[in-house]
Amino acid sequence: MRRFVVLLFVFLCVAIFAAKYGGTFRFLIGVDVTTLLPGNIPDSISTIVGMHIFEGLVDIDENLKIIPALAERWEITDNGTAYVFHLRKNVKFHDGVDFNAHAVKKNFDYLFSANLRNVGVFKGIIKEVQVLDDFTVKIVLFRPHSAILYRLAQSTGWFVSPQMIDKFGQDTAVLSRNPVGTGPFMFKEWKAGESVELVKNPNYWRQGLPYLDRIIFKVVAEDVSRVNQVRAGDADLMYNPPPALVTAIEQDKSLQIKIIPTVRTIFIGLNTSRAPLNDVRVRQALNYAVDKEKLCKVLMRGLAKPSDSPLSSMTYGYFSTGGYPYNPQKAKQLLKEAGYENLKLELITPKGRYLNDYETAVAIQGMLKEVGINVDVKPMEWGSYVAKILSQKPEDWDYQMFLLGWAPGTAEGYQVLFPLFHSSNRMGSPTGTMRYNNYFYSNPKVDELIEKAAVEIDEKKLLEYFAEAQKLVVQDAPWIFLYEMNIAAVMRKEVQGVKLYPTERVSLAEAWIDR
Repeated sequence: MRRFVVLLFVFLCVAIFAAKYGGTFRFLIGVDVTTLLPGNIPDSISTIVGMHIFEGLVDIDENLKIIPALAERWEITDNGTAYVFHLRKNVKFHDGVDFNAHAVKKNFDYLFSANLRNVGVFKGIIKEVQVLDDFTVKIVLFRPHSAILYRLAQSTGWFVSPQMIDKFGQDTAVLSRNPVGTGPFMFKEWKAGESVELVKNPNYWRQGLPYLDRIIFKVVAEDVSRVNQVRAGDADLMYNPPPALVTAIEQDKSLQIKIIPTVRTIFIGLNTSRAPLNDVRVRQALNYAVDKEKLCKVLMRGLAKPSDSPLSSMTYGYFSTGGYPYNPQKAKQLLKEAGYENLKLELITPKGRYLNDYETAVAIQGMLKEVGINVDVKPMEWGSYVAKILSQKPEDWDYQMFLLGWAPGTAEGYQVLFPLFHSSNRMGSPTGTMRYNNYFYSNPKVDELIEKAAVEIDEKKLLEYFAEAQKLVVQDAPWIFLYEMNIAAVMRKEVQGVKLYPTERVSLAEAWIDR
């Protein structure tokens, strides 16, 4: 009888806590998606949406560890220069096309031949992709690479249906709006500036998943409005609430909030190609004039901490350089030495893309005024903003300062240093493979250290290269180094199974709604 009671209790517990199927999940985002073509994705919002549509060979879990995805297992061969992946069987793309080794090869061939924006993740690293049989693929490297699995786990390593590549591959904009992967959800509709709708993949290879019928990612620019909609029950989750509201959210019994540190840094890029920001003394003065501790304590309410490196302290390879302590007198001295008084600058910024982004720009405007620098803050709509600061057209390079963030999907240092600080990746560079160096920074010694780090497999030496590069970049000050972010998600109490990652991903693959 006692055994029966225990079994009954276990059964009731399972019944009570068992995930429920069905329902529409309403996820509020501050800005629109920019692209749903994996090899071109430049931002975390597009990544969050895309990760529900697409998958790669491997993935990164919440602890930044590599886990299997479309590859069940793999072996490293040929002295570290080749990886043999054994693929899952009976996996199909959303259009019914089989996922197999031929699909893997086709995706990599397309990535390189189309020269997609993020091809630099693999260019110079992957030599070729060989099909060994229908479910075994060999990725051959030019030389051993310590971070290759982390690269493969990035959005650039996600797979698009071969049929869609054949149909739309000549026009990346069209392919971006017809995303077909193997993930838990299928693309239904993208209303520009309004929403992206996904529906359940009924043939998903992970048995029993997903639980949800539908996800709607809805664009609501104002962060307070996003919080209020979740509070009112008109939405299920919002991303990054205003820090001033966190205490009230924590006390609201209808809500729950999750907060974790991330690999994201927030900075102000400085156009080093134009006066007065081509003078390192002016750039250093800007850094000394900004009170990062105050920004983090007062404006961000502890949801950020000051940066002293282009890498977040969560990112592999981080080195504490000491940074720029708040010193307005030092800032004034450097400006005087550079011959600038009553300086006027323009700062462009998104509004609603990052937590308190516009508010941070305005706070910095006030701090710089105290050292004699008048700043005109100009907010821009996210799509137009991204188009401008990533433009390869010289006529778009008239900006002086811009507020931006960077979160390496690989959670390792090379994915910060190479795309952002190697001189080959400056805007307009004909040799750039990841052209995100939109402050036109160039230092031959930094280039050399980054190139050494790319091929170094000795961890001690690798960390030494990373550290030296960080020290030089901070010294050269192509940024105003601001802070590294936490990620916060506000959800209804009935929401279960949501996963947050230090890489700023938010997964609903296992989410369900208890209602």
